[in-house]
Amino acid sequence: MKVLLSLVALAGSLALVKAANWPHWRGPHFDGSTDERNLPADFSKTQGVVWSATLPGSSAGTPIIWEDRVFVSSADEKIKGMRALCLDRKTGKILWNQEVGVGYSYDDKSNFASPSPVTDGNVVVFLYGNGEVAAFDFAGKKLWVKNLQKEYGPFAYQWTYGASATIYEKQVFIQVLHRDQPVHGRGRTDSPIDSYIVSLEPQTGKELWRHVRPSDARQESHEAYSTPIPFEHNGRAELLIVGGDCITGHSPKDGAELWRWGTWNPERITHWRLVPSAVTGNGIILACAPKGSPVYAFKAGARGTQDDSVLAWKSSEREVSSDVATPLFYKGKFYIVRGERPCISRVDPATGKMEWTGEIEDRTKIESSPLGADDKIYFQNFKGNVFIVAADTSFKLLKTIPMGDEGDSQNRSSIAASNGQLFIRTGHTLYCVGGTAKVAEK
Repeated sequence: MKVLLSLVALAGSLALVKAANWPHWRGPHFDGSTDERNLPADFSKTQGVVWSATLPGSSAGTPIIWEDRVFVSSADEKIKGMRALCLDRKTGKILWNQEVGVGYSYDDKSNFASPSPVTDGNVVVFLYGNGEVAAFDFAGKKLWVKNLQKEYGPFAYQWTYGASATIYEKQVFIQVLHRDQPVHGRGRTDSPIDSYIVSLEPQTGKELWRHVRPSDARQESHEAYSTPIPFEHNGRAELLIVGGDCITGHSPKDGAELWRWGTWNPERITHWRLVPSAVTGNGIILACAPKGSPVYAFKAGARGTQDDSVLAWKSSEREVSSDVATPLFYKGKFYIVRGERPCISRVDPATGKMEWTGEIEDRTKIESSPLGADDKIYFQNFKGNVFIVAADTSFKLLKTIPMGDEGDSQNRSSIAASNGQLFIRTGHTLYCVGGTAKVAEK
């Protein structure tokens, strides 16, 4: 009995550690949710802020938190380069700040620091829009670095590459879904341009496998900025990949394709790039078609190439759509943010029924993905206005809080939660909000 109780206590403590950390940009469960409680519901730039830290540049990346470490990717606007930062969670002090590479952007919509870091508690991996991948230990020692473009050929994206890496089952997974022809002078001409998923060893960067992922998309519709999402169902683990007008599930062991469905683009429209990642809940896999198109729900456990019988439902209301923000699964419900005409919808996973939709009065565009925690939903718009919505049976906008820096117009970072605190990234500032510590601004 003592042994049993000890095991139960150990399992409970491990669960608490997992819940307290935010190791991936979609959180500990890869769905935007966490079990955190007692999170702040009323704050400002001057009230409820434990600390704020000035960052060397902007980024769409989400802060990553593991115990007392906060990891942030950032552009460096002075030198037009990329940086990897680690901050002390308690004080906001920058513990290390590493230059990773030169270069800044391919367009005026984003920069190379758009991807979020990821950690397994031992190694933290930073990925950048120029293909640079760098891994550090928690003391800031660089363990390895490689460049995806040098290893596998130049990217063929019209815009700046922005997928994030994922760590799962002791592997680092990165997807590159780009067009099969050069664009704007980018992309190889000496051989076919393949889209692919690659698995790397976290400690060394050694390639474990690489799987080519074809699609029937045309031109820009090949391009995806989504992230590999791990999913387990009935004992089967898989990686969910969306982009190229289709969704696929892959074995984490070797990348082999387990199933495929397509398409939300039967007319093969050429400009339907894909941004939102997949999200799962209650045995349902959700994928968002772009440009105001429906959200598609799939039955888990499929094998092989599927027809529409694998669909559990697809949305019919125009409000239930997302062009950029990845949906949230929280407490048995999907929450979907439509950013162009800002609103948030709560949807039942089993039926696809829209239980409610609430409009956001501030009409500024939203591209950050929602966080679900403590019976609340948190997200921000381009100006850095933070919205707090009740995760309840009816729409309730609890608070709108201006947190943006002067001149902010393209804030895309999602809000993270860890250890009873929120981490909010604006144009050039990272805020830690909540808790009881009172520390001078950094």
